[in-house]
Amino acid sequence: MEPNVYFITVINNYEQPTQPVYDVIPGHKKEQPAPPPYSTHVHSLQVAETPPPFRWSLRKKILIPIGTISVIAVLILIPVLTVYFVYRSYGSYGSYYTDCYYGEYGTNCPTSCRMYCNSSNWCIRDYQICNGVQDCPYGEDERNCVRLYGADFQLQVYSTLKSAWLPVCADDWNDDFGRFACQDFGYNRSSYNRYETLESSYAPRGYFKLYYGDWRSKFYASVQYSYFCYTGNVVSLHCIRCGVSNNNVSSPVVGGTNTSLGNWPWQVSLRQKTGAFCGGSIISPKWIVTAAQCVYGSYSNASGWKVFTGTLTSPNYNDTKGYSVERIIAHPGYNSITYDNDIALMKLTDEITFGYDTQPVCLPNSGMSWEAGTTFWLSGWGTTSQGGNVSAYLQYAAVPLIDSNVCNQYDMYNGSITSSMICAGYLNGSIDTCQGDSGGPLVTKRNGTWWLVGDTSWGDGCARAYKPGVYGNMTTFLEWIYLQMRIYV
Repeated sequence: MEPNVYFITVINNYEQPTQPVYDVIPGHKKEQPAPPPYSTHVHSLQVAETPPPFRWSLRKKILIPIGTISVIAVLILIPVLTVYFVYRSYGSYGSYYTDCYYGEYGTNCPTSCRMYCNSSNWCIRDYQICNGVQDCPYGEDERNCVRLYGADFQLQVYSTLKSAWLPVCADDWNDDFGRFACQDFGYNRSSYNRYETLESSYAPRGYFKLYYGDWRSKFYASVQYSYFCYTGNVVSLHCIRCGVSNNNVSSPVVGGTNTSLGNWPWQVSLRQKTGAFCGGSIISPKWIVTAAQCVYGSYSNASGWKVFTGTLTSPNYNDTKGYSVERIIAHPGYNSITYDNDIALMKLTDEITFGYDTQPVCLPNSGMSWEAGTTFWLSGWGTTSQGGNVSAYLQYAAVPLIDSNVCNQYDMYNGSITSSMICAGYLNGSIDTCQGDSGGPLVTKRNGTWWLVGDTSWGDGCARAYKPGVYGNMTTFLEWIYLQMRIYV
C-alpha cells in the first residue's frame, strides 16, 4: 500500500477519498490484587498480668527516636535513588547510547558523553546539550547554545545571563571557528561553506566574543559574553552551500508543468522494495527530509529504501545509481491519524555527490516567517488527478500560502490544522499535490536563496475546492532536525 497524500492535480474532482481504518487498542485498567485471606478463628490465650507502666514508657522512649531516624533515612534515600536511576536510565536510552550517568567523577567521562557538568560529577551526552531541557544541575548544558537567525544567516548564541539570543562579534573570527560552530548544528566539517561579516545594528544587550578557550573540541567553550564589539560587525555563518538553483521562475504557473534538469536540484525520489514511493529534499550530503507517513510501520526498515537524485524521470527501485539508506528517524510525535508532526529524516550510507542537477535546499533559519499569499513552489512525480496515473516526468507548480486561521474554518479543515502544519493552494482547487508526492518539497525564494518551507503531507482529496494541500511546517522542526543530525553525525 502506498503512503497516501501528494502532488500536482486537476480541477473539479470532488470524489471523497476512502479514509484508512486504524485499529485502536483500548487501555486496560489494571486489576488490583485481592487482599490476602485472613482467619476468623479466635484463639483462646491466657492473658498475662499487665506489665508495670514504667516498662511501656521506656519502650516509647526507644521507639520514637528509632522511628524518627527511619523516616529521615527514607527521605534522604528516595531522592538519591531517584537521581541515580534517572541518570542511569539516560545511559540505557535506546540502543544507540552507552552508559553516561551520575557517578562519573572528574572530567573523565565515557567517550559517548560530550560534556562534563562543572557543578557536579555528572556527564551528559551530546543530544542533551542545548535541547531545551536543563540536564546539568545548574544548567550549564543550556548555556552558549547556537542558532542561525534570519535570511542573512546571523550566528547567535544564547545568554542565560541576559535570557536572550545575542550576535557573535566578528572580531578575530576565522573559518576554523566557523567549522566548529557548524558542527554544533550537525554538519560535517567537509561541507562547510563560508562566513561573512554583517554590519550590526545597535546591540543593547551585548555580544558573544571569542576568548580562545577549548575551541578545538567544543565551540560553546570558545565564546564568552562581552558588552563591546570593537568592529561592530557580527558573524553570518553558511554551514553549507544551499538554496542554489538554475530556476528563473518568478510567477505562478497554473497547473502542473514539466520541469528542466537542475531547476529543483534538491528533489529526490524515494523508492521502496514493495513499490511504494515518496518524495524528499536534500539538506546535506547525507541527510534527506521526507514525511513520517512514508516510513511508518512496515516501511520503517532502512534497508528497504533507495534514494534517487538528479533525475527527471520516475526511477525504479532496481536502478543501480540509487543511494542506500543507513538510518530512518521519524518524528516521535507523529500521529498517523491526524498527520501531526509528519516529518522524518533519512541518513544515507554514502554522501551525495553535488553537481549541476543535485544540490541541497536551505533549511529556514529561526525568525523567518511567511505571510499569507507568499508564493510557494511544489514538485514531484505524484498522480496528476485523484486515483489517476503516476507522472512519468517531474512536475512543478506554484501555490500561495493560506493563513492557518482561514484553513481551520468550518468549511475547510475545521480545526485540524496544528502548529506543525501549513496550508497552501487555491480555494477553487485548481492546483494541489496528490498521491505519490508525500514528503516532497514545498519551497520559496527569498533574497535569491531557495528555502525549504514544508514537506508534502495530506489533504482531503486532490485539488478539491476549499480543501488545499497541507504540509509539514519546517520552522517548527528545526531544533529536532539539528538534534538528529548532531546525534547521528
